[in-house]
Amino acid sequence: MKGLRLLVLIGIAGVVLAYFALDLGRYFTLEMFHAQWATLSAFLGAHPVLAPAIYFSVYVAMAAFSLPGATLLTLAGGAMFGVGYAVVLVSFASSLGALLAFLSARFILRDAVAARFGERLRAVDEGVARDGAFYLFTLRLIPAFPFFLVNLAAGLSTLPARTFYWISQLGMLPATVVYVSAGTEIAGVDSLSGLISFKVLASLALLGIFPLLAKKAIEVASSRRVYAGWPRPVHFDRNLIVIGAGSAGLVAAYIAAAVRARVTLVEKHRMGGDCLNTGCVPSKALLRSAKLLSQIRRARDYGIAHASAEFSLADVMDRVQRVIRTVAPHDSAERYRELGVECLQGEARMTSPYKVEVKGADGSQVLTTRAIVVATGAR
Repeated sequence: MKGLRLLVLIGIAGVVLAYFALDLGRYFTLEMFHAQWATLSAFLGAHPVLAPAIYFSVYVAMAAFSLPGATLLTLAGGAMFGVGYAVVLVSFASSLGALLAFLSARFILRDAVAARFGERLRAVDEGVARDGAFYLFTLRLIPAFPFFLVNLAAGLSTLPARTFYWISQLGMLPATVVYVSAGTEIAGVDSLSGLISFKVLASLALLGIFPLLAKKAIEVASSRRVYAGWPRPVHFDRNLIVIGAGSAGLVAAYIAAAVRARVTLVEKHRMGGDCLNTGCVPSKALLRSAKLLSQIRRARDYGIAHASAEFSLADVMDRVQRVIRTVAPHDSAERYRELGVECLQGEARMTSPYKVEVKGADGSQVLTTRAIVVATGAR
């Protein structure tokens, strides 16, 4: 088995090296395509069955060996065969080529990787078994990574080959349609003036915005998947519930109230959180007193012959508390109620993506909300 793996690896490496050594990539450029367009059209007319078969075989080989040029082949397919026929050819050829690359990676590398990284790979395999199909579909729909890396990574996993194939074909289909459609127009462009046409510009624009549309579709699908197990209320009590009245929670509630959202702020201890009560405000007040004492001790550095100060830590801490009391009204529940924020004292617990249970001195209540901000601090 090891000898067969080595033989396959040598064969793949030989094909890739020959491709670059013989500079075969020059045949897969837009310039070469335009130069040979008349010849290709004549051959297609004379051999309506053989021409698609050759195109299909070349595409499969390019995808299987992970050779550059698939984009040009896709565009050329649209020009040569039209949208419908080309989409069928490219969709099946690219998926079959990806499957061959997937199987090659699994046959050559899977056992070696499993032997070396068994424990770590086991966790990956568990994740693939749970969500592998969805992640593969995402990568196919939005090519965040080069396809040859996706084929390689999938081959090293335990993803079933059948699942890999149909997910790849389904995920690559939208991009295939876009590129083939663009190819029907780009094939006729032989000068800069040819670019100034509505169809060509529309095709290019579609190529540009497709990744954005695909990304948005994935976000919507992911969101629905996360919330699928939770019934969405028909009506919402609040637009926003903020859990925690520290710096982040106060700012979130303030901004929400400023845009007239119905917002509830829940704090189980003291308004202002760590910043007002134990962190920013008291520490800065203490540091200010310490800095003053330091400057008095260094009076000569400032041209003062003599200066001294008497202090007690109790007096300094009294001042710290005064500073806190001075700032506290800005973070108080009274001020935020005046701003339009409902302030509740109690402990909040999320019972669903849309519901928050608040337990206070007067009992508990469940509020429904469109959005939740969790600003509970480091703890």
